[in-house]
Amino acid sequence: MALALAASDSPDRAYREEIRKWRADYEASLKQDDGWLTLAGLCWLKDGDNCFGTSLRNEMVLPESSAPEDAGCFIFHDGKIRLRVNPGVPLLLNGAPISAEVSLKPDSAGKPDRITLGRLSMIAIQRGSRYGIRLWDNASVVRRDFEGARWFPVKESYRITAKFISYPQPKMIPILNVLGDTEPNPSPGYAEFALDGKERRLEPLLEGDHLFFLFKDATSGKQTYPAGRFLYAGLPKDGKVILDFNQAQNPPCAFTAYATCPLPPRQNHLRVSIMAGELTHEHPAK
Repeated sequence: MALALAASDSPDRAYREEIRKWRADYEASLKQDDGWLTLAGLCWLKDGDNCFGTSLRNEMVLPESSAPEDAGCFIFHDGKIRLRVNPGVPLLLNGAPISAEVSLKPDSAGKPDRITLGRLSMIAIQRGSRYGIRLWDNASVVRRDFEGARWFPVKESYRITAKFISYPQPKMIPILNVLGDTEPNPSPGYAEFALDGKERRLEPLLEGDHLFFLFKDATSGKQTYPAGRFLYAGLPKDGKVILDFNQAQNPPCAFTAYATCPLPPRQNHLRVSIMAGELTHEHPAK
């Protein structure tokens, strides 16, 4: 998509280089081992044995030629997950070989245990009341065929210094994900800024030492991903926060059907076209 820049929107060389480097780093993170482009499966666990391997008789069927036909089983009961590995399978748990049945820590309990088997890796996840096993394949066809992200031209006018109004205490706001689960998440306040002649407001979540904005705008479902986009910003300083929409990015769900992305809350649906950041990902024709 070719979009003309107004003279006032022509970014200076240093800023253009800053955004170019940010976008290159972003694409590298998508393509790295165990990045979003290698996400290759998600198996929701049923009570009892959930076996995995390349054979079709398994509950979790691994990619062809990637592992033994019958590699092992995840045993699930009452919110607890155990891993049993079949004899002779060279599986590693957190980098170390295992031979006995072991408990697995899911992502909801902090840093999850990571299972590796050749080019594959897996972790246990919890989403609402469901538990599952997420699978990465470093030989993923999606990774192999990725031709790069697409972007709006850089416009320095979309790098906005917003006023940040902090809540006296973090406010819990409900966040819906693509699975239909809703979970409360803490928001430290809201950013207020002018865009297209009107005052706008976005309410972020707190993610480590960053603010995490989930938003939709009038480009969603047209030039940009229908469900909305993500934007990360540094923590507020002196009551202000920098929102650089040239760094607005697609959620992982734009690249893979196996992600469980959060969706923008209603208050973050903006009635304005933000012609900046990442465009809709075009999947290669099959």
